Amino acid sequence: MKINSTMSFFKDLSLSAIIAGFVTVLVGFTSSAVIVFQGAHAVGATPAQLASWMWALGIGMGLTCILLSLRYRMPVVTAWSTPGAAMLITGAAGVSIGEATGAFLVSAAMIALCGFSGWFERAINRIPVSIASGMLAGVLLRFGLDVFVAMKTQFTMAFAMFCTYLVMRRTSSRYAVVATLGVGIAIAAASGLLRMEGVHLEFAKPVFVAPQFSLAALIGIALPLFVVTMASQNVPGVAVIRASGYTLPISPVIGWTGVVNLLLAPFGAFALNLAAITAAICMGREAHEDPARRYVAAVFAGVFYLLIGLFGATVGALFAAFPKELVMAVAGLALFGTIGNGLAAAMSNEKEREPALVTFLVTASGVTLFGVGSAFWGLVAGVMAIVVLQAGRRHFPWFTAADRDAK
Repeated sequence: MKINSTMSFFKDLSLSAIIAGFVTVLVGFTSSAVIVFQGAHAVGATPAQLASWMWALGIGMGLTCILLSLRYRMPVVTAWSTPGAAMLITGAAGVSIGEATGAFLVSAAMIALCGFSGWFERAINRIPVSIASGMLAGVLLRFGLDVFVAMKTQFTMAFAMFCTYLVMRRTSSRYAVVATLGVGIAIAAASGLLRMEGVHLEFAKPVFVAPQFSLAALIGIALPLFVVTMASQNVPGVAVIRASGYTLPISPVIGWTGVVNLLLAPFGAFALNLAAITAAICMGREAHEDPARRYVAAVFAGVFYLLIGLFGATVGALFAAFPKELVMAVAGLALFGTIGNGLAAAMSNEKEREPALVTFLVTASGVTLFGVGSAFWGLVAGVMAIVVLQAGRRHFPWFTAADRDAK
């Protein structure tokens, strides 16, 4: 059985999937690593402990991406909780790193419990496909716009990448993002925009922090971290999976992310969850034309995350060497297809079109309330709209189906 699985993996292997995995990690790391660094500093982490955080997060994301994707033969992409890190910056004042570590353990245990118990999946199953797709499109809209925003400061590079993408979509769509990334790197190198002077080989070392438990840390860190991770990260993460057409069993996946988080929390893994934006890169047509072979992209995303964990500072400096306009352009272009599919699915059902539009607009607005991001509030607004607009009907078909599945 293992031999057949290995042979199947190598048969499904493709360059486009490997590049999609690399772009996934490139976008994920460069867009939010600085927030993680600030979160670590907020709880008093030393430079050695900060390196350990990157080790633990990289190992955690790498193992969950690889093992879960291979287990289900579907793309499972995990990430650190960026809203969780942002919450640490503002909410961890006066909390020691030992107390913060104790809070990480409690939050991870609650995530595992919500996953394996099925509570989270039963709640998420009540969300109509149109609403989930509207949220997905809203989450990704900014990245599509960033392709053209990048042209304001680096027109030659961004425009050349855009033209390359269009030509390759016409001639060899499978390698459109591969060629686009190559052109971007070549122009950046020729223009002196690659900052390679900070790249040097350095292994990261895990540093164990003994957890301490305090009421202040449990209320101020553990509970908010759990809420924002589930609401702002796992909810849109599931929406991406469903909108991409995958029937992934959500409960065990959420549960295992919590378990891995629990094991690595003493080394700095503050919160692991399903990815949303970066997951869409691995689940789109640019990873592979065949949806059944896109899991390879998530596996290689895991491989690159493991490299971040093992070589911490080295890989961090390598990704930081890319100009931000290159990252903006390649991420947006890689997500074009997913944004289009999300909008099409959101608007396909005429009865749910307006609630889906509300979801899309609220999510795209970027509004943040009580520390929870716009993806969650877009979902809330869409569900409110569909309930109000269908009020007076004998029953809601989408609600009835969810109840029937729960029974």
